[in-house]
Amino acid sequence: MISYEMEEIIQEKWQGIESTLNERQRRLWLAAEATSLGHGGIRCVSRATGVAQSTIWHGLMDLEQQEAGEGLEAGRVRRPGGGRQKLIERHPKLLKNLKSLVESTTRGDPEAPLLWTTKSLRNLGEALAKKLKLKKAPSPSTVSSWLRELGYSLQANRKKLEGKQHPDRNAQFEYINDIGKEFLEADEPWVSIDTKKKEQVGQFSRPGREYRRRKKPVKTLTHDFPSLGLGKAIPYGVYDVGDNSGFVSIGIDHDTAEFAVETLLAWWKKVGRKRYPKAKELLITADCGGSNSPRGRLWRCRIQEFVDRTNLVVYVSHFPPGTS
Repeated sequence: MISYEMEEIIQEKWQGIESTLNERQRRLWLAAEATSLGHGGIRCVSRATGVAQSTIWHGLMDLEQQEAGEGLEAGRVRRPGGGRQKLIERHPKLLKNLKSLVESTTRGDPEAPLLWTTKSLRNLGEALAKKLKLKKAPSPSTVSSWLRELGYSLQANRKKLEGKQHPDRNAQFEYINDIGKEFLEADEPWVSIDTKKKEQVGQFSRPGREYRRRKKPVKTLTHDFPSLGLGKAIPYGVYDVGDNSGFVSIGIDHDTAEFAVETLLAWWKKVGRKRYPKAKELLITADCGGSNSPRGRLWRCRIQEFVDRTNLVVYVSHFPPGTS
């Protein structure tokens, strides 16, 4: 009868050497301990270490073969062909099939060293299992390792592609920058104007959270149809470069040149002339689209009206297309 104290001794020995042994060495050690205990040794070692009795039996067979000179070759842990084959070994065309699944959604240059895909790992695994007629779909982590082997990686898109550029594009920026410096050094106002993102006004859902009493969220409409709202808010911004301050006017009609110049005039009356009481000139920089487009006749007419009402000499410089 093997005592309980003996099991504790084996357990302590096992905890001390388990991490230092490979798979074959563990089997041999367990089998040697079981043999030294005699009858009931396999059951005792199994209870003390938590290893299945079948594993200890395999260790006993390894000991017998080793004594007979028929053991494994040096450096081997299992016999050749032992263990379950990997899925990728049982299906040689697995990677080829996986690549065919993502080729239709692959983005970027196919000649680039890294490719990326928009399909999820779980969906790819399920599609691959269906294509290869597997009983169980491979796990997302397994699919991820195969994709890395194929040269894929998880990436976000990046704004890098530019449209056609004028050869004097940089010279335009340099010119505006030089004029702006002259205005700032002379303490003359320099403002940048632009229309901001339009927003539908009403009980529409918006991203973000706020503190409210528990289980009492703000109720919003299920659909963001414009017809269900109260109108559209059009913010038009005036940024004072010298003072590093902003002024925003909200319109509810349309983004027109008249609205843009009225915002500029409101900035001058409420902020600008107080900040620059001795100003004689004003530099305005704007993009080439929308209500402040240089091609719009109404914009030029309203700017002239602004000059007549403020007695300022106004200079307008438009940025090249594609900039704001």
